[in-house]
Amino acid sequence: MSEELPEDLDWPLPGQRSLLPDHELDLLAAGSDGATSTRPHFTEMDEEPLRPINWNLLSPEEAEVAWLDLNVWVNWLRNTYGLPPTVIPPLWHRHDELVWELSALHTHWLACYDSDASPSAPIAWHRDFADARTRLREWVAICGTRLDRDRPTRTTTWPGEEPAEIPEERAITNRAEDFGIFVADDLLHRARVRQHARQATTAHHHQHGGGS
Repeated sequence: MSEELPEDLDWPLPGQRSLLPDHELDLLAAGSDGATSTRPHFTEMDEEPLRPINWNLLSPEEAEVAWLDLNVWVNWLRNTYGLPPTVIPPLWHRHDELVWELSALHTHWLACYDSDASPSAPIAWHRDFADARTRLREWVAICGTRLDRDRPTRTTTWPGEEPAEIPEERAITNRAEDFGIFVADDLLHRARVRQHARQATTAHHHQHGGGS
């Protein structure tokens, strides 16, 4: 295939990993949705070992790369397979259950399409993809997010717990802008958690005679 790539193509392509420049967070906060005017550099995916992504443990720097890579891949996936919003809704990034499912599917895809994978690995991925679509439909139906409206996933209050607030539904007016704001907030939260952990460690160290 020798055709030229369109200028507005999402970058990096699925299967490649971003090494984001310092200004990428500013682009995210401005509403970038994976396709930026200055395309980030990338490395081939085999330059670092593939491993499952535990979103609970990612640093701000790791999360930044993971969010953008997953966003690019999910956009590619929904367009390539013509997936409706009942499978992948616009604000999937605001629902943990969808993030974990799509992230696992993405990692599985990378492994199955690796140059060292078995020639039959892609068909195994498609079998698992069929199962994943069933689960995604269930998650979307339960959480209630739609093409043009979204609300936080409702949780059940167990006996003895404080009643949970009833989440409000809101209109979706600009998906790209929402993604940028969401990721910027997520990275800021991770940075604050890391800072608090460092402060707690330092305080503990001084309390036990480690300070000068």
